[in-house]
This record gives sequence, structure tokens and C-alpha cells, in this order.
Amino acid sequence: MTSIIRAVPEMALHGIRQLITERGYGAGDVLPSQRDLAELLGVSRASLREALSTLSALGVVSVQPGKGVFVQASSDSPARPSGLVWPFAAQATAADIFQLRYALEGFAAGLAALTLTADAMDALQDNVEAMRQELRAGDFEAAARLDFDFHRHILLASGNQAMASILHSSADIFLESQKLPFIRAERAMETWHEHKRILRGMARRSAAPAQKAMQEHVRSAALRTGIAFVAP
Repeated sequence: MTSIIRAVPEMALHGIRQLITERGYGAGDVLPSQRDLAELLGVSRASLREALSTLSALGVVSVQPGKGVFVQASSDSPARPSGLVWPFAAQATAADIFQLRYALEGFAAGLAALTLTADAMDALQDNVEAMRQELRAGDFEAAARLDFDFHRHILLASGNQAMASILHSSADIFLESQKLPFIRAERAMETWHEHKRILRGMARRSAAPAQKAMQEHVRSAALRTGIAFVAP
């Protein structure tokens, strides 16, 4: 039943992306009114609002009450830092955060592989399956939250309280960085595949494979966003 309910908002989401691409809308352009969009796409206003909420969270559009829906980033090309709304620019760039995550979470995955309990592994496997379902339903915001929870579980499983504290105090920044790769819907399932590889690395109970899989995942997620960062 859930997948049926979400099919219409997902259709609206892809319809809006296609509209932006086919009509050549650029950053700053205003889309048709929500009433016109709903009629054009053949969906209800409620389904349209859900699709716009997801696209807003991903930085594709900006919904401004009383003014309209404005394009923020091109839908048919990789998102660039300059084309995205990054609300933490005063604290750190998106590239800085991916670089931090590369170092921090790679090391945490290596530690967790050595200490992970059976219950913790089961929780991670449940998370990966839930993400697959959300991605298939087109709920990218829910997928991003599951992405955040996946990485949080691994940081906690590492047993390093200092790293867990960094995550806790910077949760909003970490979550925002995990929304960015989902702006490219056609590549969203790559995150799920990479999480599965991380689990396989951790299941070997060896630090090196788990660390490598995590670092490759963070680097790939950044590249899907259009961000390349320097790493040793």
C-alpha cells in the first residue's frame, strides 16, 4: 500500500525535473504556479506539495510562499557547490564536510569492524533494506535520513566517544551533506549499493576493507554532488 501511495508524488517529482530540463529553466527562474503545475502533471495539489518538499530539501527548487517556486540547480547536470543551497557556508564548505567525513568515518568504520556486535550488524542490515524501499518509492528525504542513521550507527559502534560527540554536535551539517547526492535521482541507488559494500567489508571483521569501503563511499557521494576533494 505504501508504494502505491508514494507513486504519485514520485511521478510528480520526476515530472518537475523533466519540465525543468525540457523547458530550459535555469537557476533563479520561476516555475508555473502550483495550481498550473498540478494540472500540467495530472496530480493532486497534495502530491505536488510532497514532490516540491523533497526537491526543496535536495536544493533543486526553492518554494517561496506568495512568490512562487524558483529553480535553484539544474536538474540534468551534476550539482555544483555554487548551484546548491548550502546553509552552513559560514562554518565550512560542503567540500570541507565531505573531507572531514572521509577521514572520520573511514577510521570509525575500521574500528567498528573489529567491535561490531551481532545486534548492531542486524540494525545496519535493516537500515540498508529500508533505504532500498525508500529509494524505490522516490522518497529521497527519507533515504537521506536513513543514510545519516547508517553512518551514525557505525560511528557509535566504533566505541570512540570523541567521534560520536562530533557527530552529535554537528548533526545538522552531516545530514545536509547526506542530502546532496540524492539530487541526482537516476544515481540515487548508488548510495544503497555502496552501503552494502561497507557492510560486506565490516562483516570480514578486518579494519582495512571496512575503512576502504567507507572512504570510497564518501568520495563517490561527493562526486555525485559535483564535489572533488583532496585526500591522501
